[in-house]
Amino acid sequence: MNKFYDMALDFDFFSINPELARPGVGKVLISEPYLGDQYFKRSVVFLTEYSEKGAVGFVLNKPVSLKLNEMLKDFPESGNLLTVGGPVGTNTVHYIHTLGDIIPNSVKVYKNICWGGEFEAVKELLTSKSISPDKIRFFIGYSGWAPKQLDREISENSWICAEMDEEEIMNNLNPDSWKKAVRRLGKKYKLWARFPENPDLN
Repeated sequence: MNKFYDMALDFDFFSINPELARPGVGKVLISEPYLGDQYFKRSVVFLTEYSEKGAVGFVLNKPVSLKLNEMLKDFPESGNLLTVGGPVGTNTVHYIHTLGDIIPNSVKVYKNICWGGEFEAVKELLTSKSISPDKIRFFIGYSGWAPKQLDREISENSWICAEMDEEEIMNNLNPDSWKKAVRRLGKKYKLWARFPENPDLN
């Protein structure tokens, strides 16, 4: 007669190390493997605002096959593709860049990365072809959290907080970058990357 024994792991596989879960401006949020929301499924989100008033960020790895001039009327052609930034304000366009004061009224959020700024300045620079695609990123909509909402979601193991290189933030257009991000977090999280997106199909 065969006997089966349960072996207890020394960790909860889907719990998140609280040392990793400290959100802040300039950090990225990496979703847990089975977060089902269509916008946040296996997503990496760059936080541009985090305070007692709530949080704002942009999904980095959900590109769409549209260019900015295809979305905005009378806008110059450019090589910049759009990324779905989140479920809020999906009729609006937002941007992060590494152009500093060249874009007036932008806000520095992480190293050389700035958020927003005067849109007419952006338009003029694109018209004169003075911006290379790796210097600015555009998003349709954004991700927003009410006061304490993000903290609650982190405590529920929906997100891991981490840091990401500036270059990767500005050029992270690959949907598979979620796997790369979790692998960097350590042995436990490398296993996450191997989990199927839909376990019911296995």
